[in-house]
Amino acid sequence: MTGATPPRKRFFRKKGDQAETYAEATGPATGHGSPTVPALPDGSTAEVPHDPALPEDPEARRKPAGRRIEAVRAGVRKGGEGARAVALYITDRVIENAPRVPVRDLATLRAQFPGLGPDQLADKLIAGAANSSSTVGAGIGAAAMLPVPPALPAELAAEITGVAAIELKLIAELHEVYGLRPPGNLKERSFAYLTAWTEERGVDLTKPTTLNAALGGQMKRELRQQITKRMFRNLPNLMPFMVGAAVGAVMNRRDTRKLAEKIRTDLRRRAVPWDALEALPPLEQPADPLIAPRPPKGLEGPA
Repeated sequence: MTGATPPRKRFFRKKGDQAETYAEATGPATGHGSPTVPALPDGSTAEVPHDPALPEDPEARRKPAGRRIEAVRAGVRKGGEGARAVALYITDRVIENAPRVPVRDLATLRAQFPGLGPDQLADKLIAGAANSSSTVGAGIGAAAMLPVPPALPAELAAEITGVAAIELKLIAELHEVYGLRPPGNLKERSFAYLTAWTEERGVDLTKPTTLNAALGGQMKRELRQQITKRMFRNLPNLMPFMVGAAVGAVMNRRDTRKLAEKIRTDLRRRAVPWDALEALPPLEQPADPLIAPRPPKGLEGPA
């Protein structure tokens, strides 16, 4: 196929002429008034055109990537600080609520569940607490059906504090069932149970926990670590469209049962038989009791 210049008007290279001088005549854009491309001298290279949008300094070209990395680091740092602030807030609320959790003593429990032995009574208490924590998880999951980002930390805090109150009550009553009530007043016993909740084991009566020791820096750090683990474990409970409600119910029931079995296994090794127990005074009740969800019928005992 011929180009734009008719064959009869094409230039013929004479013997000894440079091929580059005729390159413009054989291209597709040759002809009268067409632009020509000058040939490069021997040994020279074409100069790459400079893009004014790019910085001339190679170091400056790497600065946008560095800024993006710094932005990602700042976001991760800010997220970590936010999670730490939420964990500190929940820790303070759990410590504040611990003395307000109402606890039934052994005499009350035996009257409400007549004819049951220690292990059977413990089974009833664990089943009731597991169902109550499941109710809390389902309620928070239902509240997060259409998630509002600013409300998610508050919903997470409400769930953890609610479940913590249920589990603290369960731990205290398991100590009553196995005859291992910690000494001290209401606050000292409450923080002893809080230590047991944090360490996931029964209270060691050979090492009495005073109020000052219970609120020490190490105990608060361990409590904050436990709450942080709960926070990340409970994040699926906030899934939208009622998925979080089902997930929260299952996970809370499983976690409460797992904790209760650890505490009961530890207490059972040191249990004191009921007939060998000394007469203990009734438990002091809080002036402003914390209202926790009631377990289903048949698990809370007769009114």
